[in-house]
Amino acid sequence: MDLTFSTPSVPVIPVAGSQDFFPVHRIYCVGRNYAEHSKEMGGTGREAPFFFMKPADAVLPVAPGTLGQMPYPSKTNNLHHEVELVVAIGKAGSDISVEEAGQYIWGYAVGLDMTRRDLQAESKQQGRPWCTAKGFDYSAPISAIYAATGLQNIESAEIKLTVNGSSRQQSEINKMTWNVHEIIAQLSQFYALQPGDLIFTGTPEGVGAVQRGDILDAAIEGLGNLRVEII
Repeated sequence: MDLTFSTPSVPVIPVAGSQDFFPVHRIYCVGRNYAEHSKEMGGTGREAPFFFMKPADAVLPVAPGTLGQMPYPSKTNNLHHEVELVVAIGKAGSDISVEEAGQYIWGYAVGLDMTRRDLQAESKQQGRPWCTAKGFDYSAPISAIYAATGLQNIESAEIKLTVNGSSRQQSEINKMTWNVHEIIAQLSQFYALQPGDLIFTGTPEGVGAVQRGDILDAAIEGLGNLRVEII
């Protein structure tokens, strides 16, 4: 069988403390998974989780100790940051129970769900999908992935983000409406999860706009920092 063009390379993310790379299969995102962020976006608090997706090649991997560069996307005047805990899936499964969900976690990372907020608002108003608001190129900056083995207390860790040194977002992972195991269980009812899947688990309150030249410093306790410059 001949292919009409060369197969695109699989996006990969460095593994912390290793020469290995984690290949990306799909990117799932959870909407409004912190009560205070849900309220700032017009929600009412605890709601059933809902999901959207980004293309696998939307990732912008940033190696430890480096500054990533994200181009300011076209067709928006209101680009927002959303710092998130990212869960990396290590084995396949469907209809996973909450009790078994931990067996499917390969590791964790710090991520940014970058959002064209003006396009998202327009899509909501017209009842249309969010694809252009959420799934654009480089819309998923991500740190190196830390293997879950040996990590402790991730689900109670501090999560925060600064822009040019000024605090924008600060919370704790245990303030998520739906915890990591519950997210995996619910998502696996809709999709057969596969090794290489990434789950962006939602952002706390404090989202806001960024401009060219801004430096974002996102951090989760135990997972280091993710530093990105908007260019």
